[in-house]
Amino acid sequence: MTIFLKLVFLLVCRIPEDLIAQHMINNGTTSMDSELLWNKVCHELQNLISPDAYQRWFSPITACGYESGRLTLGVDNSIYQYWIEENYLGQLKQAAELVIGQNVDVVFESTESSPSPKEDSPKTENPIPVADVQSTRHKDYRAKLKANYEFRSFVVGVNNQFAHAAALAVSESPSKVYNPLFIHGAVGLGKTHLMHAVGHHIIQRKPSAKVVYVTSEQFTNEFIDAIQHGELVKFRRRFRHAEVLLIDDVQFFSGKDRSQEEFFHTFNALFDGNKQIVLSSDAPPSDVSNLEQRLVSRFEWGLTAELQPPDIETRLAILRAKAQKIKVRLGDSVLLFIAERVKANIRRLEGALNRVAAWATLNDRKITQEQVEHLLKDFIQQEARQVITIEGIQKRVAERFDIRMTDMTSKRRPANIAVPRMVAMYLSRRLTAKSLQEIGDAFGGRDHGTVLHACKTVEGRINSDEKFRQSVDYVTTKLEGVK
Repeated sequence: MTIFLKLVFLLVCRIPEDLIAQHMINNGTTSMDSELLWNKVCHELQNLISPDAYQRWFSPITACGYESGRLTLGVDNSIYQYWIEENYLGQLKQAAELVIGQNVDVVFESTESSPSPKEDSPKTENPIPVADVQSTRHKDYRAKLKANYEFRSFVVGVNNQFAHAAALAVSESPSKVYNPLFIHGAVGLGKTHLMHAVGHHIIQRKPSAKVVYVTSEQFTNEFIDAIQHGELVKFRRRFRHAEVLLIDDVQFFSGKDRSQEEFFHTFNALFDGNKQIVLSSDAPPSDVSNLEQRLVSRFEWGLTAELQPPDIETRLAILRAKAQKIKVRLGDSVLLFIAERVKANIRRLEGALNRVAAWATLNDRKITQEQVEHLLKDFIQQEARQVITIEGIQKRVAERFDIRMTDMTSKRRPANIAVPRMVAMYLSRRLTAKSLQEIGDAFGGRDHGTVLHACKTVEGRINSDEKFRQSVDYVTTKLEGVK
């Protein structure tokens, strides 16, 4: 039976798409088949990279063919190929191998056509008006400051008072006190809120101030746009002429060498010009993986401030302030119940309050604690799963690598003990909110430098040793499955 008839048989019998795709893979593909295969790869890829990165770099790609472990993709120009190979090739290969079930080589072909004489003539034939292109690329970053992210709406507690004071000092005297200011902490603790608050406060004091706010991913994408359109001069003028530059989530510069190079020069130009720089990250500068040392050292020139998870008093204050803002009345017992049960971060705390407030408003009656518990069932379950301890990590790693729990804190250093111990330190840093020193203390009183060295060693081996990476992923999955 020919491949075509087999495919018809599979389709008529309504065999699941996964099996059809696998059949195509096993028997060679036509251009139509490769398109189906690429759609499935794209579905997997969207689980591995951010929506913005997928939309910008992968949505224009077309599938040219797949044969004998070789996936050929069509790209508009060499910029796409270069950027994907530099920054996303690993994720792309991983997604393809998940779909195909074997090792895959990814190659690119340019689909950029040579300009015909007709295309060479009047540039007015461009289907996109020049004004529209300019408005897309040249954004008013100041307009991106969120109106409700101001200092007056930021609830201060012992967990964040130092970072708040530092941000306020910077906004009162830009480039005079702490430059740069580097704010770090886990997701949902208020880093972005503080950065926007700095921008708002400076503009309120000096309406003409040129305040630029972007995430590191937006900076990278704008940089590539500038390269594509030959507008590097405009790009650099926009960022290097700022009076205040706010860069959020600098951990996304990790591994992006060209972007790091560009930002290095941008940083120097602003710092030398006595302009204020504020940065945020989910980790302190020295803990951001694949970040050039010269950037790390500059990020540490000024002040580093950490945001910790809020204690119960701060969580309760946040809930009361939020309830007052949205004009909903909930009893103190209800607010206390939410504060006691939702601890992970402020974003989840506010989400829980919004759900309860919506129910109370729609039903127009007083809500009971039992109803609150039912409404927040998924929040409470998620919180229960998120309690990962260093001791729990040590136990899981010890089981996986077949060593004793006591080896985690011992001074013994043979490889069969030292490597699992470093893995446990790495996972403790990644999966808990503990500081480097706290982790070191839990591993027999080791110092923070030892922990940092362990984390970087494990990261390096993960990138170079597939079997080792799978072992670490296995332990991570087990830990997250029993949180």
